[in-house]
Parts: sequence; structure tokens; C-alpha cells
Amino acid sequence: MEKRISSQKITPNLWFDNQAEEAARFYTSVFHDSRIGRTTRYTKEGFEHHQKPEGSVMTIEFIIEGQEFIALNGGPIFTFNEAISLVINCETQEEVDYYWEKLTEGGDERAQVCGWLKDRFGISWQVVPTLLNDMILDPDSAKVNRVLQVMFQSKKLDIARLKSAYEATTS
Repeated sequence: MEKRISSQKITPNLWFDNQAEEAARFYTSVFHDSRIGRTTRYTKEGFEHHQKPEGSVMTIEFIIEGQEFIALNGGPIFTFNEAISLVINCETQEEVDYYWEKLTEGGDERAQVCGWLKDRFGISWQVVPTLLNDMILDPDSAKVNRVLQVMFQSKKLDIARLKSAYEATTS
């Protein structure tokens, strides 16, 4: 029996119609520190509930950046929305650009705002420069307001623009 791929206490379970394996393979291709784990398959049991062909993928486990996920082919009953998103903390603009480019490919352009995006599977992501939190936690409200103004006017976040707004002086 194949071992679990991690021992974390809480594991996000992502419900797909029938794209669980495709999504897991896509995410593990985007994130460098990642891998696919165990796969379970549907049997005849419960067909009246799941309506999935015997032998088709039921769940697939995967890890990206040390975080374990389970992807489930559960049918069209539930869909993703922006109430839950996955945050990618980025140290550099190159990282922001890389994840933004990869994850927006085939995604919903209307959902691109303030560093948020929705990928082609309907999962919402926040591609965020790590310095943004430091900036918006600054006690100087003028700095925070300038940074937030840039953030709210952006699709993909631009570190240089955020820094420029943060460091601007008022006369």
C-alpha cells in the first residue's frame, strides 16, 4: 500500500466536475516543489450517486510547495467561487509575473483584480508580493492609502508601482 504523501492535520479538498487529474498535473507543473501522490478510482459501488465510470479517477493527492491537496472528481454539483482563494506569497516581481502568467492562461479575465485571478479550473488565487503586507501595516495612513490606491487600480500587482506609492512624499 502506497504511503500518504504528508502527515498534515488539515488538507484542502478541491471538488471538480471531472478535471481533478488534469488540475493536479497542471498545478504540479506550475509549482517547482511539487508532486503527485496517490490516486483512487471509482468502482461500481455508489454509481447511482456519483455517475462516474468504473475505473475513472475519484481522487488524486498532490503537494505544491509543501502543502498537500486532494482533488476530487465529484461531478457538477458544486463549483468554485472567490469566497476561498489560495495565496501565493512572492518575493520578487519575477515570481509575481511567473505565477500570474501561468495561472491566468485560460482563466477568467473578469476575475483579475487587485492581485486576484481565477484559473482555468475556477480556482481563485492571490498572487501577492510579500512586501505588500508590511506596507499596508505601516502606521502612516497616508502611505497605506497610496499603496491601496495602486493595489485597487491593478490587475496584476507591480512591486515597483507599490514601492513608488509607498515611498512618495506629499508636499
